[in-house]
Amino acid sequence: MSTVERVVEDQMLASAILKDKIKNKEAVIGVIGLGYVGLPLAVEKAKAGYEVIGFDIQQERVDMVNDGENYIGDVVDEELTDLVDEEMITATTDYQRIEVVDVVAICVPTPLDEYYQPNTEYVEASTTDIAKYLHKGMLIILESTTYPGTTEEIVKPILEETGLKCGEDFFVAFSPERVDPGNKVYNTKNTPKVVGGITSTGTEIAADLYNNVLDSKVHTVSSPSVAEMEKIFENTFRNINIALANEMAILCDKMGIDVWEVINAAKTKPYGFMAFYPGPGLGGHCIPIDPFYLTWKAREHDYHTRLIELAGEINNSMPGFVVGRLMKILNKFKKTLNGADILMLGVAYKSDIDDLRESPALKIIDELKEEGAEIMYNDPHIPEFEHQGVNYASQELTDELLEEADAVLIATAHSAYDYQKIVDKAQVVFDTRNGTEGIEADNVFRL
Repeated sequence: MSTVERVVEDQMLASAILKDKIKNKEAVIGVIGLGYVGLPLAVEKAKAGYEVIGFDIQQERVDMVNDGENYIGDVVDEELTDLVDEEMITATTDYQRIEVVDVVAICVPTPLDEYYQPNTEYVEASTTDIAKYLHKGMLIILESTTYPGTTEEIVKPILEETGLKCGEDFFVAFSPERVDPGNKVYNTKNTPKVVGGITSTGTEIAADLYNNVLDSKVHTVSSPSVAEMEKIFENTFRNINIALANEMAILCDKMGIDVWEVINAAKTKPYGFMAFYPGPGLGGHCIPIDPFYLTWKAREHDYHTRLIELAGEINNSMPGFVVGRLMKILNKFKKTLNGADILMLGVAYKSDIDDLRESPALKIIDELKEEGAEIMYNDPHIPEFEHQGVNYASQELTDELLEEADAVLIATAHSAYDYQKIVDKAQVVFDTRNGTEGIEADNVFRL
């Protein structure tokens, strides 16, 4: 038998063994990063009948998982508790346990640095940890959103430093996370998955796994780069269309037109229009950040992504626009923003979640403080937080608090709020999310 034939035979044997393990629910699945992406994914894989080991550098998270204590809104408390009791999920900070894992998914953050350049240190660190215990017949899936080329340019070389060969000894794929915290309809279980492997065998094995775990369709693509680009395209699409809605809001304000009424009218068209809404700015770990991964990568190809960067400028300007508008509203009531008591309702970056990452509310707080305003807040999902060295605590939303504030600024439209009561009790309401839709009063102003 020739060397080439032996390599092909070894590859076929390794892939066949792994496929059988996945098919028979005998594969042990590792998930690195037990945050908003990793923990829901770990739960779904365990629910599907796989033994799951979660890896995280935060001991507090590991302890909570092992105690069956849930800390992610998209995970059902009882499901996690039952899976832990059944020993289908365990968590650890000991990466040596990768030795017993057949498939490992990397679900770690991919932030930007201060210069809006990709920071892949968490992906690199996780891959390095895997490489220490890499063994033949493993599948590694990168799920973290990143620029096209990351899987093949960073993950693959680190793993191959072990002497094992991708596509022969182990398999690598990229499958972007699709998580929308707080979404009442779509979750990890029923959202279609995209998979692109470095080799066709890697694609096939990863697709087999997700077809066994999820209710949704698995869509395979020809390479990790296609899957990586697809994910960034999704978030860039939203970023740009939200920027358009925000620019329309600014123009409508100048023209005395209700932008919310405009959008509601436009979305009656059954084709060629998709409704996006303005707001006080973008938040979360995806929409404000991911498009700049593509902007950075484009420079390698001597291309300037003008539309993406312009959309970023518009969205980033919205907190300043909100504060400027609030200043004008207070002027109508012969009040100044300097020294005013401003009650912010909601600091999470979107409705009905407890996620403060990149929240525009934080930028609004900064701008309000610069203007000399006194800031209070209420958020039923975020009882306290620290920002710029200052500790903030959510205030009980009493009638007295609403009445005493010079202005109530709705930064996040949580469904728990009684908007009619807020309007009835507050002196002035500036609503940046249209939570007060349908309520008409002289003290209500909308973005």
